[in-house]
Amino acid sequence: MSSTYLCSGVTWHGAGRVLSLREVPEASAVGTPAAEQGLRELALAPGTRLAFEVAAAGRYCLGFHRVHGRDDRTWVPCADQAPADRGSQCARCFAQDDVRFMHDIHRSGIAPAGLKRYLDQPHWLYVATFADGSTKVGTASHPRKYARLVEQGAVVAQFVALADDGRVVRVLEDEVTRSVGLQQAVRSGTKAASLCAPLPAVQLQRINDGFALAARGLFQGGMDVEGFEVVHEEFDPPSTWSAMLSRRGLQPYPDPLDRGQHGFTVADVIGPSAVVTIDGTDLLFVADLAQLKARRLRFGDFSTAVPAVQEALF
Repeated sequence: MSSTYLCSGVTWHGAGRVLSLREVPEASAVGTPAAEQGLRELALAPGTRLAFEVAAAGRYCLGFHRVHGRDDRTWVPCADQAPADRGSQCARCFAQDDVRFMHDIHRSGIAPAGLKRYLDQPHWLYVATFADGSTKVGTASHPRKYARLVEQGAVVAQFVALADDGRVVRVLEDEVTRSVGLQQAVRSGTKAASLCAPLPAVQLQRINDGFALAARGLFQGGMDVEGFEVVHEEFDPPSTWSAMLSRRGLQPYPDPLDRGQHGFTVADVIGPSAVVTIDGTDLLFVADLAQLKARRLRFGDFSTAVPAVQEALF
């Protein structure tokens, strides 16, 4: 993999977690149809070696999506390979992205026809708690019910409502934020840091139970919203997570992943975070792979220097 790749981040498929990459075309090939560009998915299975350097400063646009229906969408690469203006998009691609309407359609009613068809299917509302106790409310379409929570890295989670469509579920989400006080996002850096000092499993379950009970109580107390039912269903995380969370002495990855050269071996992946080993030490480190999203990477024979750390004593 000597070419330069633009990283789209970590995603979950039925076979496991992958790092999504797309080859950066030569200047003469910019504008080549997406199907002809080099798409690669690097499986992040235990034992996978990741060795790369960040090939350019800053983030680059990942393009935009055209949504055609419930399970039909087209990814369109950025024609200019432009630097990202916001998050992982340039201004022109953001303006063309169908998905940008998703978070406001329940208030505005405005969205492309394809996105409306996508939202016209059952959606789940969940309460997710991470290793430090940080908790959020979120939504998932029915087909991605499990994958969504795996990608989020939820240590404990419960589904609290099943809505008829994506508009209703976002009304419920906003109401939980307003009345219960739950945030709708937790930063990937917070998730990674939490894995180095996780709270006891019993305490995390208690925190999640409390917020889930409050959300269900809000819905059962009477809301002027139709088209949903209250549910009680717990999320079952991947079986390897509990063993990794029970370890002590996990260390923060020593270098920022948005620059420089890196080389490590994956032990496991929990949401957007990878638990990794570095050559020359038996310690385990937690790397925030979300830092790689929208970065240009070049793979090769690189390694991470062993940091001067001491394993915590318990």
